[in-house]
Amino acid sequence: MQDLTITNLLVQAGNGEEKAYQDLMPKVYDELQLMAHRHLSHENHQHTYSKTDLVHEAYLKLCDYDQTNWKNRNHFFAIASKCMRQILIDYARKKLADKRGGKKRDLTYIDNIFLQEEEASNLIDLDEALNKMESFDPRLAELVEYRYFGEMSIENTAEVMNISESTVSRDWKKARGWLYKELKKPLTLG
Repeated sequence: MQDLTITNLLVQAGNGEEKAYQDLMPKVYDELQLMAHRHLSHENHQHTYSKTDLVHEAYLKLCDYDQTNWKNRNHFFAIASKCMRQILIDYARKKLADKRGGKKRDLTYIDNIFLQEEEASNLIDLDEALNKMESFDPRLAELVEYRYFGEMSIENTAEVMNISESTVSRDWKKARGWLYKELKKPLTLG
């Protein structure tokens, strides 16, 4: 029943109804918080974004998708995951630019600083690899987006992408293998 309500609100929001977005937020907030937690778990534990910050910033981006033809709740959460990923990548790029001379300051806890810079660099490397993958196989890149960043199940990914679960499993193995070769490190998840 909850899924039907969310889907109905998404259809209304896609038609530009402002009230639908207001009614939608309380119904999806907890799940967006869990998604933000998963995204931030790939980041340094001292990341300055909180789950709440990430949820609210992503939700604002989602409200700009007012002409989107939302298929269902899984489609909504897939786009939300993409928004969160982009927010964190933009943040990582800004942090790296600051560390490379944008804002000079005395640094302490040098090990933690190197760890943060390495994690930001890893996220940017993954983003660049996904953009490269998207240029030759957009479906594989989209699948990685849903499975890795959104931590969507094989079943939910298949539903959102409108492909079979066996195709998702096969493509997931292919995508992880390509990314391993590209990044020289494994991409872990299910």
